[in-house]
Amino acid sequence: MYKTLFVTLTALALSTGAVASAPAVGKEPLDAATLRGIELKFRRLMELANDHDFKALHDMFWQSPSTLLVAKSAIQSEGNWAGFWGNEAVDQKLHDIGSSGPVVLEPDYSKLKVVGLTRDVAESYVSMNITVSYAGQDGTARPFLMIINWLRIGNDWKVASEIILPVPPAPAAKGSRGTRARLRHEPDIASNPEG
Repeated sequence: MYKTLFVTLTALALSTGAVASAPAVGKEPLDAATLRGIELKFRRLMELANDHDFKALHDMFWQSPSTLLVAKSAIQSEGNWAGFWGNEAVDQKLHDIGSSGPVVLEPDYSKLKVVGLTRDVAESYVSMNITVSYAGQDGTARPFLMIINWLRIGNDWKVASEIILPVPPAPAAKGSRGTRARLRHEPDIASNPEG
């Protein structure tokens, strides 16, 4: 009996400790002022990109070999879209894209969302139209998603990863107009079994 009581009390103590150390559910790790500050950093990033200010863009990124930019590739062996790691690769890719012709990023700020993941990591998400002529793109505004992971470095927030994804066209709806029109002109076998 003492052994069972000891095991039960030990299990209860361990489970209580695990619950006590777990973060509060629904508690934001970053306050509203910090999230607003990151939103302003995002808006500044868009201004710099549209101005092709490569030096200032460089300064917005975390200075690390782990910095990541996912973007359109111009090199077949990399695939259509690729990851570019480290500041030198990110700087070169931004320069190549920005120097290829007109580049315009138009975020839908009504859909911009910034959330804290931890006290030192935040994420922003926004849909946008991008007009670009880089790597075979035709300079037509097209829909993209931009997902950025922000890292607190001292008192500042830096871009640790920027992932730009093209939004694929919506699939054709089943029973498209052509199919429905064709069905209307086919004989109804149920009402006319001889066809």
